[in-house]
Amino acid sequence: MTKLRFTKMQALGNDFVVIDAMSQTVALSSEQIRQLSNRRLGIGCDQVLLAERPRRPDTDIRYRVFNADGGEVEHCGNGVRCLARFLHEKALLKQHELRVETRNGLTLVHLCDDGAIAVNMGSPILEPERIPFRSAKQASEYALALGRECVTIGAVSMGNPHAVLQVDDIDSAPVDTLGPAIMRHADFPQRVNVGFMQVVSRDRIRLRVYERGAGETPACGTGACAAVVSGRLRGLLDVQVKVDLPGGALMIYWGGGDREDTSVWMTGPALTVYEGEIRL
Repeated sequence: MTKLRFTKMQALGNDFVVIDAMSQTVALSSEQIRQLSNRRLGIGCDQVLLAERPRRPDTDIRYRVFNADGGEVEHCGNGVRCLARFLHEKALLKQHELRVETRNGLTLVHLCDDGAIAVNMGSPILEPERIPFRSAKQASEYALALGRECVTIGAVSMGNPHAVLQVDDIDSAPVDTLGPAIMRHADFPQRVNVGFMQVVSRDRIRLRVYERGAGETPACGTGACAAVVSGRLRGLLDVQVKVDLPGGALMIYWGGGDREDTSVWMTGPALTVYEGEIRL
């Protein structure tokens, strides 16, 4: 049996098992990821994060993200904030500016003086073939057929694919049924995270997200970014927006594609819950 040290962390209720894969040997199978994530038989989490030595000379750390179903995904906005807090608390990296290697590129993270963590999430990907999403041309909105129904979505990738629906009230939105139906839609060949966005004002939205491989979670950082980008493209939102999720609030800033810097910035909290060891 393998004994692993871990740290349980959360960001707005989106919870993670964070493992230092630099000071201990870590080779987890999909079955072991599912065991760690199981809330009755394991530790319990939405995702497992591995902190590894960087492979690129221009980065400080590499991190990998695994959903509760055992599958590896590209990125997680709440997860990378927890990673930064973990590295700082463990004194593995002492600087307040971190260059993090992800599965699909480089992410810049800043630990703020007030305890919040700001993340440069990079530029949104809007071209359908790169999201990936099957569409003849790029648009701010798309019609998506679901059997006899048709819904209108925005499609955005923040390193992982998102479909964003505007709804009148997220409390009554059919997240449990429409979420998995859109997540598995054939037009999204790698499946998709599904955001249900209620526009409260030009600088505030409410959001629920059904994540691929995890189901509905209390918060989704990339989902908040994708929702603001989609809302901006539809002419509904200003450049800075407060996103109220079931687990708490994030501040998202996106100047838009007409500016020199097209990056999305996300600011929010990340906290350690407890530490422990587990035998697998």
